[in-house]
Amino acid sequence: MKTSVSAKLIITIVAAVIALLSGQALLSLWDGWGGQESLPARNFQIIEPGDTEEAIILKASRVVPTRRQLKWQARELAAFIHFGLNTFGDQEHGDGTENPSLFQPTSFNPRQWARVLKEAGFRMIILTAKHHDGFCLWPTRTTDYSVKKSPWRQGRGDVVKEVAMACREEGLDLGLYLSPWDRHEKTYGTPPYNEFFRRRLKELLTDYGPVAEVWFDGYCGEGPGGRK
Repeated sequence: MKTSVSAKLIITIVAAVIALLSGQALLSLWDGWGGQESLPARNFQIIEPGDTEEAIILKASRVVPTRRQLKWQARELAAFIHFGLNTFGDQEHGDGTENPSLFQPTSFNPRQWARVLKEAGFRMIILTAKHHDGFCLWPTRTTDYSVKKSPWRQGRGDVVKEVAMACREEGLDLGLYLSPWDRHEKTYGTPPYNEFFRRRLKELLTDYGPVAEVWFDGYCGEGPGGRK
């Protein structure tokens, strides 16, 4: 009995889902089907302009996650904690002119965050180390616009350090968000800013132990004629 193309497509989709969930590709599903040679399983396949529908289906059946991707999927739940100067300014996006003295989290308790999140089934915390306003939650060496200019902990506090420690104590992975857009830094939108940004990223990835994930937000509200 001849199988229709639509039936083959449905089978392929089901096979791909099973492969993603279990990490085990059904490698022999279409070996040699339609005259196509077997393809090695990997986490991507390139669709060429001249590929037939059968070839595309075959390639789709050979897409499986890497060990790193499978580990990421197995985490299932990650908590994104957006905490910073804007928390005390009652706004989503600061413009980079807010006074660091506003940052005074008198009840800051990252151990409570980590403990409660772990009890709820989360396996990772992703902290907003710097949002678009440019205020850094760690005492970065790149700018004074950070926690070291706030009254919190007499200017000697480090939110990233305390969250990292809390994650380690509770066995959670640590992720960090670092926005490329910076409304406070004057070099933003110029070539020197690229190195400035790299220095910040290096600090975060070398001073706080293992970092499981990094987020780079692509949002920029400068507009069509604004800085990029």
